[in-house]
Amino acid sequence: MMRGKKLRVRRLMDPAGISGSGEPRVLIESVCASGRGELRPRVSLARAAHCGASAAGGFSESVCVLGSGELRARASLARAARGGVSPARSLVMLCILAQLTAACTPREAEPHAHEEHAEHAAPGETRGEHVPNLVRVEHGMLRDLRVTIQPAESRPAGDTVTVLGELRVNEDAYAEIGTSITARVSRVLAAPGDVVKEGQPLVELDSPEVGRARATLSTSGARLELARRTIERRRGLAADQIIPQRELHAAEAELAQWEAERRAAHESLAALGAERGSGSRFVLSAPLAGTVIDRTVLRGRLVDAEQPLFSVGDLSKLWLVVHAFERDALRMHTGATARVSFPALPGQSASGAVTLIGSRVDPVSRTVDVRIELDNPRGVLRPGMSASALVPLGDAAETVVAVPVQALQRQPDGWCVFVPREAEGEFELRAVGRGRDLGPEVEVLSGLRAGERVVVDGAFLLKAEADKARGGGDGEHHHH
Repeated sequence: MMRGKKLRVRRLMDPAGISGSGEPRVLIESVCASGRGELRPRVSLARAAHCGASAAGGFSESVCVLGSGELRARASLARAARGGVSPARSLVMLCILAQLTAACTPREAEPHAHEEHAEHAAPGETRGEHVPNLVRVEHGMLRDLRVTIQPAESRPAGDTVTVLGELRVNEDAYAEIGTSITARVSRVLAAPGDVVKEGQPLVELDSPEVGRARATLSTSGARLELARRTIERRRGLAADQIIPQRELHAAEAELAQWEAERRAAHESLAALGAERGSGSRFVLSAPLAGTVIDRTVLRGRLVDAEQPLFSVGDLSKLWLVVHAFERDALRMHTGATARVSFPALPGQSASGAVTLIGSRVDPVSRTVDVRIELDNPRGVLRPGMSASALVPLGDAAETVVAVPVQALQRQPDGWCVFVPREAEGEFELRAVGRGRDLGPEVEVLSGLRAGERVVVDGAFLLKAEADKARGGGDGEHHHH
């Protein structure tokens, strides 16, 4: 029964003719519940007087509810007998009252349950207050959980990423030397690892084609010299008017022709890479100063234009080409300083500048090549060595909110953290937006401000308790 409401029985008839007149009579007019939970039946004795009983000697009773909920009925059977009502029929009346009271008893316990709940409510909590996503843990359990709390921090948005790659030669100071014609190796003049100067001979080759080109160059040279002497003689004769001018012009045209022939022969020899040498032999030289990195020639071997014979490069500066995932490459910037370490050189590291970020994504690995220039003054580093680089990402001027990885817990619909409240043992389960991984921390995009405290150690156990309570269907989590 709800507090303050009345349960009213309009008409309860006398089916057995208790009044003695044989006519039905209304014996109970109403039953109501008072504000204190007591049942007070009111019996109308007016009509009972028609059966020969006085108001003072008629049927009277009272029902009271004791503290334990027990009903006690008191009936004066003696007066009922004087009023013409038999004791048996009085017992019938008492049974009817007992049934009405029993029907009311379960509803009467409801207000007491609410009062008992209010007595056990947490101190300072308003009765009926509902806090969504609230987890309560008793002091003993809180001690067992070993909860640690840490404020969310504001840190620079700039991050770092570790990427792997390999050392390559500085292609701006690297050359591959070969021949454009078929030739045979006569002498090998340099070996791998040799430091050579620009123009230093590397190998001597022998080729018939070079021999023919040199013969053409020599012939054109001789004809050119003859044409020069001829024109000088004819100029003198033409000045003395001994020969006509047309002979002088013919000599000049012949001179120009042989000059062109000599230039063509010389350029042809240069195109063959045979400027140095004599006869059919020619020498290939280093086009730049550096170290002989590779050599594929042996004496007597027939070589052609399909493969280089030597590779020479300046190893004082190398390129580290790392492979960054596209999401990281988009946040890299040229000019940033990267920290590089080498598995072959434990405990040693180097720094270099990012000089190039690739403009295409590899379709297989889904990575972008990023170039880092490294100085190699001692020559310790070698092309082909593997390395890892710590490259900065983003803009260090911006800030983000970050929490330790342990503080973030997964929910079916996203991520959450536990924010401690003022009352001991109370935690708010708050949904947050997860951002990038920042090493041991995680970026929080929404739902949390810098400086707000969150549970770090013990967050997983709090989530387990919250899931257990959510499985019970309670909107408010209360754990013992």
